[in-house]
Amino acid sequence: MPSWILFFLFLQLFFAIQPCHRVVTSAAGGGRWQLLQKSIGIVAMHMQLLNNDHVVIYDRTDFGRSNLSLPGGKCRDDSSEIVVKHDCTAHSVDYDVLANKFRPLMVQTDVWCSSGAVFPDGSLIQTGGFSDGERKVRTFYPCKGDCDWVETGNGLKAKRWYATNHILPDGKQIIIGGRRQFNYEFYPKTSSPNVYSLPFLLQTNDRGIENNLYPFVFLNSDGNLFIFANNRAILFDYKTGKVVKTYPAIPGGDPRSYPSTGSAVLLPLKNLDAATIAAEVLVCGGAPKGSFEKVAKGNFVKALDTCGRIKINDPNPQWVMETMPHARVMGDMTLLPNGVVLIINGAGAGTAGWESGRNPVLNPILYWPNGAAGSRFESLNPNTIPRVYHSTAILLRDGRVLVGGSNPHIGYEFKGVLFPSELSLEAFSPPYLDAQHNYVRPTILSSTASKGKYIGYGQKLLVRFKVTGKLMADKISVTMVAPAFNTHSFSMNHRLLVLGNTKVTSVGTSTYDVQVTTPRSGYLAPSGHYILYVVHQYIPSTGIWVKIM
Repeated sequence: MPSWILFFLFLQLFFAIQPCHRVVTSAAGGGRWQLLQKSIGIVAMHMQLLNNDHVVIYDRTDFGRSNLSLPGGKCRDDSSEIVVKHDCTAHSVDYDVLANKFRPLMVQTDVWCSSGAVFPDGSLIQTGGFSDGERKVRTFYPCKGDCDWVETGNGLKAKRWYATNHILPDGKQIIIGGRRQFNYEFYPKTSSPNVYSLPFLLQTNDRGIENNLYPFVFLNSDGNLFIFANNRAILFDYKTGKVVKTYPAIPGGDPRSYPSTGSAVLLPLKNLDAATIAAEVLVCGGAPKGSFEKVAKGNFVKALDTCGRIKINDPNPQWVMETMPHARVMGDMTLLPNGVVLIINGAGAGTAGWESGRNPVLNPILYWPNGAAGSRFESLNPNTIPRVYHSTAILLRDGRVLVGGSNPHIGYEFKGVLFPSELSLEAFSPPYLDAQHNYVRPTILSSTASKGKYIGYGQKLLVRFKVTGKLMADKISVTMVAPAFNTHSFSMNHRLLVLGNTKVTSVGTSTYDVQVTTPRSGYLAPSGHYILYVVHQYIPSTGIWVKIM
């Protein structure tokens, strides 16, 4: 046999036995990974992008001391704290995306497994947590200076731990569920600051396991809330407290909510002028029934590899099932600017919880909602860092996805464990950011919704953009994305709208105007800040911030 063939075979064998490495796997799929920060000092358990391109990140106060000191000699004294009662370390950071820098923030009470949403004024309202934080409300206002968390005390009527928040058309938040809380409430409080019963949460509670925490909640186009917990869903009129519609259980009957943690998104809303909008929900991954109990016996059951998709406004809605390339529990689902869904992070076996996951799933996948059934999934380049329990992922304005977190331990553990506590931040660049697409990539030049201006509902919106290559006018769309509050595999308040009535005109060399119509009501787009993109042949521009009122 010629020597060059032997050498070639040797190289193949050599690479085949090497551990996962991004250079070796660069040809396995699309997308690129970039390490942004080796350590931010805390675990990125919760993340929210704000309209100044800063991301608020926090974990919990009872992990013990973090690897990031508070500035100026600040310390937190809390006699009710479990681990450290005098703590001079930070458990939250403000990450500046554009500068790739972070600074420590100070929380007063335990924010572990809490929830939140952004108010129309751009402030992050964070609610609940553990122990002394379970009824607290905290506010963070976007700034460029040394602002910090503002805590307003017991702003909640019920204890909220593992609850879900959603912004409503009137600008208020609804806070749903939590551990042993089969009810909901609103914030801010009015003259009637009540807690309202939600029997559905009791009906979906598996005794001793729960499987109904962090329920998947989406504002439907009719103003009602789609609520999914465990393996079932309802359409709920929160104003009257009545169930409008009960959906069939997802086929197979396996749980998809925490701790059998799958993920879910409301697929892009299109044809916004239609009398009835075809809203669809996609639920992916989770753990087979009984997995949580089996983990305690050292049996890590393979995660679910299925997704269920349902048209929630159909007269007779039914789940349509699909199979993912990788079984996944604790995965994060993120809507990309072009309407494609990214599924990232997670494990291939076990459940959420301390030491309860195995077989990290390193490959992100894309789900193409408009693709042909059976061919909607695309596997991408793998990460080299396991992101399992307590990991996060959110979309950034430039189209990258910020990825952080992972700590399946009761404290910070860096040595002698299967999956060390992970304090790093990474950016994943989907394939649309590859340089080969630059010639069709739009660049936004200006807009009638430029910074500082509000846009109203049902109004004409003009965006000027540039494309250096040949423009295909029928492949232009304009999307609006609501940034998510991401924790525990669910992106609260995340939604994408494809603006209609698209009209493209040439106004100069490689320069074009596109005119679209904004959403007609707060049912489609609650008031607040969104990222607006021009998309050409599935390649998005860098977004611009807009505010709809």
